[in-house]
Amino acid sequence: MHSKFLIFIGLFFISLLFISCSQQEPTPNKTSKKLNASKKTFPEEDVYILFALRAEQIQDNKSASELFSVLYEKSHKINYLYRSLNNDIVAKENQKVIDLVDEKTKASISDPKLIRFKIIALIEMQKLDEAIVLSTELVKKTESIDDYILLSDIYIKQRKYDIALKYLESAYVKDYNENVLDKMSIIMYVNLHRKKDAIAQLETHSRIKGCSKLICGRLVGFYSNENNIDGTLETSLRLYNATKDEEVAKNIIQIYGYKKNYVKMISFLEKSKTDEETLLQLYIYTKNYQKAFPLSDKLYSSSGDIAFLGQSAIYEYESSRNKDDMTVLNSVVRKLETVVKEDNSPIYKNYLGYVLIDHNLDVRKGMEYIKEVLTLEPNSAFYLDSLAWGYYKLDNCKKAKAIMDKVLTLEGGDDPEVRVHINQINDCLKNKKGANEK
Repeated sequence: MHSKFLIFIGLFFISLLFISCSQQEPTPNKTSKKLNASKKTFPEEDVYILFALRAEQIQDNKSASELFSVLYEKSHKINYLYRSLNNDIVAKENQKVIDLVDEKTKASISDPKLIRFKIIALIEMQKLDEAIVLSTELVKKTESIDDYILLSDIYIKQRKYDIALKYLESAYVKDYNENVLDKMSIIMYVNLHRKKDAIAQLETHSRIKGCSKLICGRLVGFYSNENNIDGTLETSLRLYNATKDEEVAKNIIQIYGYKKNYVKMISFLEKSKTDEETLLQLYIYTKNYQKAFPLSDKLYSSSGDIAFLGQSAIYEYESSRNKDDMTVLNSVVRKLETVVKEDNSPIYKNYLGYVLIDHNLDVRKGMEYIKEVLTLEPNSAFYLDSLAWGYYKLDNCKKAKAIMDKVLTLEGGDDPEVRVHINQINDCLKNKKGANEK
């Protein structure tokens, strides 16, 4: 007897001692209750089940098989025999399975489940011809989809893909099982190189029976392998509508990005609400500030990320038709002052400073923000432009002109807004010169 089995039997008798002392039965778990669904046939049945399940849990399948075999011999419950044989298969005790099935069936296919164990054991031992003979007999008797699949698997191992496909097709027409179709499609696509046929059958099934994760997922894989972007996208959209799977949504977004179809990507993101941060970036990219403002507000409320509050302020200002509206300006300044206390990013300080300067809310305070930014990026054309604009607002046009001369030598110096500022500063200097001459 197997050594570990002896240990289990020893533990079993120890447990019996405790049982007799306490005069209580052990409480079986859900699995043991399922195994022992009928009335208990001998007193220790539950204890054997518990030790058998424990043996399975620690992957001691030989001991588990022996324990289930004892259970079968004592109770004659066939489920214990099935469990014993299953453990033998896992433990690679294939000849034992064959001998036991032969003994129980006497060469007659009286119990299909037992015959399936024998077929699996024959396959494991590479006795494929014997497995085919037995499996063919089983299919004729049961006409079961599982048995058709089992027979096809043997032919696949023999690389007889046409015959394997034939049996799968016989199984498929019984109830249009998608697992069977999936196996058919792989054989056609990969082994028989009938790629169009494989795709056509999957498409037909998905149109009639629905776009399941398995079938449309397989279609997406085939279309992707064929580099058929439109097919991949169209099937992914159908799959997402059927499953609402976030991974599928990510693939759809990537495809739209690859195609640079931002209008449809935005439409998909608005409907699916699967990636609102990406949607925000698309609103910004397409300069749709009317939608960027409320969405950034929403993202700030849900995440608490201060960067979204900063973006909310910027796009509230940019989306405003009247940028001199004090209600809007107060809201924007309040938000940005909150942001710059936590986030040292130059973009927010510059924006806050520029708003304070441009709308004459507090020019000197605005310039202080700009100067802080310039300590981090002293050669930024945009930040220097903001500082020059502050000097212009303070009527120091000469100082503003000196800064703008430097701006013109930097990247960004040809920005339209920079050009407007330069013209106004130059006009200021001309007016001052004219006034002095008078």
